[in-house]
Amino acid sequence: MNAPVLTSQATYEAQANFVAELATRLHVYGTTAQRLEGAVEAVAHRLGLDCEIFSNPTGMILSFADPVRGQHNGITRVIRLDPGEQNLARLAATDAIAEDVLAGRLAPADGLAALKALDRPGTRRMQAMAAFSFGLSAASVAALLGAGAAGVVTAGVIGLVIGVMAVLAGGRPRLGEALEAIAAMVATLLAAAVASFVEPLAFKTVIVASLIVLMPGLMLTNAVSELSAQHLVSGTARFAGALMILMKLTFGTVAAMQVVRLLGWVPQEAAAQALPPAAELVALGVAAFAFAVLFQASRRDYPLVMASVLLGYALTRLGGEVLGLASDNFAGGAFFAGMGVAALSNAYGRWRNRPGALVRVPGIILLVPGSVGFRSLNFVMERDVFLGLDMAFALLSALIALVAGLLFGNLLVPSRRNI
Repeated sequence: MNAPVLTSQATYEAQANFVAELATRLHVYGTTAQRLEGAVEAVAHRLGLDCEIFSNPTGMILSFADPVRGQHNGITRVIRLDPGEQNLARLAATDAIAEDVLAGRLAPADGLAALKALDRPGTRRMQAMAAFSFGLSAASVAALLGAGAAGVVTAGVIGLVIGVMAVLAGGRPRLGEALEAIAAMVATLLAAAVASFVEPLAFKTVIVASLIVLMPGLMLTNAVSELSAQHLVSGTARFAGALMILMKLTFGTVAAMQVVRLLGWVPQEAAAQALPPAAELVALGVAAFAFAVLFQASRRDYPLVMASVLLGYALTRLGGEVLGLASDNFAGGAFFAGMGVAALSNAYGRWRNRPGALVRVPGIILLVPGSVGFRSLNFVMERDVFLGLDMAFALLSALIALVAGLLFGNLLVPSRRNI
């Protein structure tokens, strides 16, 4: 009499364990709340599980109804997690494992083991590549912002220093908590030293470019996306986290400028220089490669990720400058690019049966307005409140346009499985 119940109970527990581990992986690899919950509920439904999930940036609650004894005798998991970061290689591997379990090629217990096998410590080569990519991204963004040759070199060197600090912070929690403030202080002091004693620089542009990887632009975009999907707790928490990062960056910069004044340094300002088209393409290519490394894509996906970065930038220029959608009141380029990237990423996911995030995340990385928020808080700290508020409204306009574009893109081409 008890044998069928035991078998059913064992299967139910194995399936619940697999779904809980899948949800954990999606969270750790940077999936937003609405996409995570949608993907997990869809997988649970395919497995015949009745699952309720509540996700936020620092944890999850999953409840599974027992198929034999009912809802009140199910399994509930409370999982505490740190905010996730983008890891496109492991996200794609997680999606492939889920596909194998749903297709019956893997048992849930084997799928659970395969998910846990994804935990591999980073090698020294990977850490060196990550630090180097901080420098490459800083140099390329400085070039795109017209910082000139001296600014590009300075931003690249400062970015490399910050990259080394970020790698070291990975195993040092106390350093990790203060990383943004320390990095902003170091960037400002080094840029001020070069501008005062070596070569005039586009000073603020170099600082922004040096800190570009630490700017929470993608986090702000994800937060507004969650709020628009009525995931209010997750969206509010993520937005608060992004604001705290901006505050730490701003404090580090303002504190360093006070030190510069105390030392009597006088940074010499250089005018911005527009890039010729060939140099702009080179800078875009370097930035695309750097973001492919920073998003931890697998090597076979480097061309796809790099092409997605270029696609997002090209669509922004097409919508804003060629089609004339941009104005003082509307970030038309960001809206057009967000819509195009979302539609194409969903089409890719359906065509290749792989996560659309491989196209969507790198496609919007040059569109997210993290540096605008940083400049806004800097103006406020410098008592230029009206200019700071003007920049804040520009930030909100860009965020709303980008998120609206992503929503419209999802309407044009529905996503494959939320990721």
